[in-house]
Amino acid sequence: MNVLPCRWLLSALLLPVMMPGAESSPKLGSKIFTWESLAVKPTPVGERRDVSDNPTATLRVFECHITTLNPGRASHPPHTHPQEELIVLREGTLDVQVNGVITRVGPGSLFFFASNDPHNVMNPGNTPATYFVFNFTTAVSPTLRGQAAQPAVPGRRGSSIFDWTKLEAKATKTGERRDVTDLPTLTLANFECHISTLKAGEAPHAPHHHPDEEIVLVKEGQLDVTINGTTQHAGPGSICFISSGDEHGWKNTGDTVATYYVFRLKTEATPVVAMK
Repeated sequence: MNVLPCRWLLSALLLPVMMPGAESSPKLGSKIFTWESLAVKPTPVGERRDVSDNPTATLRVFECHITTLNPGRASHPPHTHPQEELIVLREGTLDVQVNGVITRVGPGSLFFFASNDPHNVMNPGNTPATYFVFNFTTAVSPTLRGQAAQPAVPGRRGSSIFDWTKLEAKATKTGERRDVTDLPTLTLANFECHISTLKAGEAPHAPHHHPDEEIVLVKEGQLDVTINGTTQHAGPGSICFISSGDEHGWKNTGDTVATYYVFRLKTEATPVVAMK
């Protein structure tokens, strides 16, 4: 028996689900994707805006797009994949199905789908529903391809739905903060998420840097985001990707509060020594 074809077949079966060539695409560095700059493409169920499908300093592939579902339409039948997925609902209503359980949620809510858990979303409302999709593929993801959904493990984030109306807002010196999660997952060494609200004219901290990569999604208001000394305006719907080690900071330059989601990702490729 020739073992070479068998090894090739095994490698093929372990490849993560992604667009062809995504892993060999140019590496994504720090970048701000403004809502206004994203091209809109019609789909059979509504619209789509493509953001990224690239490797990064610590992710094998970071795939991001924005979907608009027309009333009564579903994203797709319930399906599974090895990479873990995060969805943030911008507007409208969604019925979120994960592991056979359906939960209805409104704007501002987040949903995390763990590796290989069956999931989909459907718009039960009378208006379009628009949501941000983030897929994270790490070196661990390919090893989970084809496996059954894993049972929940204490201390590890499994599939979860975070209803905006149930997230507790805590006062801070500069505004408010809603803590969402700060745990490892099946494929991430740690996944930290919180939602900050800044008063007009405030900044959350001085410019700084850290080894884990960070994503900032603007929910409302206006931010001036500075990365490696360059400042760019980011309004509602803008996505800021901050690569490992890059200096960054932001300030609310508007006349009203600014609210934004923060996702910090650690993988097996994240430097373990704090950068100086």
